[in-house]
Amino acid sequence: MRFERLQLRALRCIDDASLELAPGFNVLVGANGAGKTSVLEAAFLLSHGRSFRSGAREALLQRGSAGLSIFSTLRRQDGRLVRLGLGREGSRWNARVEGQDVLIGQLVRECAVVCFEPGSHALIAGAAEERRRFLDWGVFHVEHEFLAAWRRYQRALKQRNSLLRSDQGPHDDLYGPWELELARNGAQIDAWRRAYIAGLMNYLRELAAALLPELGGLELRYKPGWPDDEDLAWTLANQRRRDLAKGHTSAGPHRADWSLSFDQAPQREHLSRGQEKLVAMVCLLAQARLDAERRGEWPVVCLDDLASELDLSHQAAVIERLQAVPAQVLITGTEIPMLLRQTQPKVFHVEQGRLTALL
Repeated sequence: MRFERLQLRALRCIDDASLELAPGFNVLVGANGAGKTSVLEAAFLLSHGRSFRSGAREALLQRGSAGLSIFSTLRRQDGRLVRLGLGREGSRWNARVEGQDVLIGQLVRECAVVCFEPGSHALIAGAAEERRRFLDWGVFHVEHEFLAAWRRYQRALKQRNSLLRSDQGPHDDLYGPWELELARNGAQIDAWRRAYIAGLMNYLRELAAALLPELGGLELRYKPGWPDDEDLAWTLANQRRRDLAKGHTSAGPHRADWSLSFDQAPQREHLSRGQEKLVAMVCLLAQARLDAERRGEWPVVCLDDLASELDLSHQAAVIERLQAVPAQVLITGTEIPMLLRQTQPKVFHVEQGRLTALL
């Protein structure tokens, strides 16, 4: 899939902008703070329903504006055009597909974007929530029942947590039905996650060998959120008294995590900050390749400030790999990457929130 057009209104410093994007490489150049990242952020919002910038929900809206909007025209691999829209008025978000109001989940299902940006190292060094989001976004795009199962799980989790805080005691008649619902949906979510990881592994190993050969072989350690050798319903019942003391449910897929280890860096702490960024890049490119394999079309790949995040040799390795596949790529920087100057990418100059197509 690729964006043919992106239209932005009142998004951060961008008052009103429209971009006609090329199928391959698109480069947004300009000074820091000009609004380049906001274009990538708009694409990411359509694909994830949230920003990749931490604490960004309130800051998204241009100062003095009552609302913001993002519209796009997508070209699918089969040639079909899809019109998408996401808007915000006050605190309310509205999603549209082909002019019809839809739930955010329906919008996100239509649009696949992976993004490498300065905060991407949090996928490796940050909280487990980041890694669960990465995993679940991938599962969501290949398992159509995932969202419904996740919502059922969240509803049961909310009910059990409410009981834990109500101080009514650990009675089976109160907790049993919700724990069975948690276990039933939790087991399915866990199975989908494991299957997704299995599909991801070959790409992770291939990309790690290319970008980080000095670290040696790669393994992924997955923790489902409760002991591997226990049934989740049994674990929840067994931990009920402990959870009463804590006031929340301490076992289940909402507590899952995963990590990567290498022969030469068995612990995350053994990685430098630069290596953390490269490992995050490996994960995102592997996810893009698996998404392309499963859905039959490449997601849009966004690379924010690539020249500042990776050294020249690793920039070259990433760009060469993306040039070899039919992916639309959006790159930001203060200048056109030297590696792309001979390929004639489409270039946009960004200055104080205004975008001008140069080539």
